[in-house]
Amino acid sequence: MKIKPLGKRILIKVKQSEEKTKGGIILPQTAQEKTQMGIVEAIGDDEAIKVKVGDEIVYDKYAGSQLKVDETEYLLVSIDDVLAVVE
Repeated sequence: MKIKPLGKRILIKVKQSEEKTKGGIILPQTAQEKTQMGIVEAIGDDEAIKVKVGDEIVYDKYAGSQLKVDETEYLLVSIDDVLAVVE
C-alpha cells in the first residue's frame, strides 16, 4: 500500500526508541518513551512544505494520526507540527 499525503501534510516513518539506556539497562516496551523523531517518507502537494523525502525531523509530541502499514509505524502530520530538521 502506498500513502500520498494531501495539502500541508507529510508522512513520517517513526524512529524506534532505544531499548537500552546508556548504562546498559534494557527497557521493556511499556516503559519506553515515545520518540519524537522520524524520517519523511512522503510529502503533500502544498508549496509551503520546506522538508523533503529522506529528511530526519523532530515533530510535536502529540501531533498527527498514527498509521500501521505492513508492521511499520507511520505518522501523518501537518507541516505546522514539524519543529526541526536534523542535520
